[in-house]
Amino acid sequence: MSLPSALSDSTLAKILARVPVSLAEDRALTSPMSPTPVGQIRVWRGDGPVVKVVNVSLVVPAIGLDSHMIFAFTAPDSGVPHFTLDSVANGENYAFHLDLIPRIDLATSLSYLDEVYEPLTTVFTATRSRDGLSPAHLAPRQYALMSPWMLVNRATEAAFRSIDDAVDAYFTHWASLVETGIKAEGTATRDAAHRELLFSPEIDPVWKQTVRLLGEEQSESVRKQLVSN
Repeated sequence: MSLPSALSDSTLAKILARVPVSLAEDRALTSPMSPTPVGQIRVWRGDGPVVKVVNVSLVVPAIGLDSHMIFAFTAPDSGVPHFTLDSVANGENYAFHLDLIPRIDLATSLSYLDEVYEPLTTVFTATRSRDGLSPAHLAPRQYALMSPWMLVNRATEAAFRSIDDAVDAYFTHWASLVETGIKAEGTATRDAAHRELLFSPEIDPVWKQTVRLLGEEQSESVRKQLVSN
């Protein structure tokens, strides 16, 4: 098993062990580039604090692609952030993206910052300064849709092997917020508008690559699973 796959699988197992969701879809993803499936999308749904978990894996050795993405979405009216982990290898190059996606305007709520994000500051600061990590190249519009505590880096193999503790710290904190709840509330309107932008092909160039790999129809089916519950 590859390093990105192992990190994704272990994190997904922790999520599924902590939140009450049931598998609703398990579908292979195909491509004109390969006679065999190039990936898989799995969707879990729940009626508790976490309403949807989406896991998308794309593995194409011929082009060096090994990508595994997890999104765990909290309820539309919840203030608890969505959890996301993206772990990727392209040949000998590694990358990851780890964040708790805010559900309210951070600039107007110090109490939300202190409750949800400040506990991550120590691990955020320590992780981003590690040898072997370098900033990934995201556009300012992409940064604006995430949290300032987002860890999004390219990594050497050795550095990628070292991020398990950061992923576990973010997950453990998020799971605690899910279980205890927080004082702030989100809104369905804001969540829908945010996710439309977060997974917009106009903002994230990854969707053009996904269309080339999976075709327009399959790529759009994956995107729609992320946009709404």
